[in-house]
Amino acid sequence: MKVSGTSGVGSTGGSGKARPAGGDGFHLNQAPAAAGAAQVARAAGVAGVMSVDAILALQDIGGPLERKRRAVSRAGRILDVLEDVKIALLSGEVSLNDLQRLQQAVHDERLSTDDERLESVLNEIETRAAVELAKLERANRAA
Repeated sequence: MKVSGTSGVGSTGGSGKARPAGGDGFHLNQAPAAAGAAQVARAAGVAGVMSVDAILALQDIGGPLERKRRAVSRAGRILDVLEDVKIALLSGEVSLNDLQRLQQAVHDERLSTDDERLESVLNEIETRAAVELAKLERANRAA
């Protein structure tokens, strides 16, 4: 392997005190002082990129498997709330709280999706929840 220069990532300064030459042994060429200052400036620029905020942001993004896991979790939440509302509707005991939980679950899912088909399904669920809320409010006013 041939080494052709000394400007690597790990070089932070000179090579130390010069020793008297005892032959044609290994030696490093001295980098100019201006090049050392440029390396320090470059390293300072890189340090700004690797701030704690950047690392936390990268961890928050997650990979495709993490995004899929979160989407499945949100979908499971909506399905659980829909199941509760269905049982309450069939038993005639639907509550304002059930319908508000459904609306909140749809709202949360809508914030994290950009799929047109999913948006269409969410619109239908939201419309049905609004109709059931209106029915419930009307029945409460009449009673």
